[in-house]
Amino acid sequence: MDLNNTSSDPKRQVMNQIRQEAALNNARALINKLNGHCFDKCIPSPGTSLSRKEETCLSSCLEKYMGMWNTVSRVYIAQIQKTAGQAGGGGFDGLGV
Repeated sequence: MDLNNTSSDPKRQVMNQIRQEAALNNARALINKLNGHCFDKCIPSPGTSLSRKEETCLSSCLEKYMGMWNTVSRVYIAQIQKTAGQAGGGGFDGLGV
């Protein structure tokens, strides 16, 4: 069964749209959280512009957390695929990751 073929099943189309919207909302929440965390960590006293040190800190902070997020996501998706395979599922129709 092809879980990505949704053209003939309106219920599956709606479920896929909901999954995509949930993934987008989760991504937005992650970005907002990262921005807040990295801003608090790297910019002790906001001004009209960022210093080179603050720019470097922000860049490094965001890269670190995004890298960690990608690693955790890959492991999580692999675990879901493994579980679905063991349960006889048709695979992971996930979030396009």
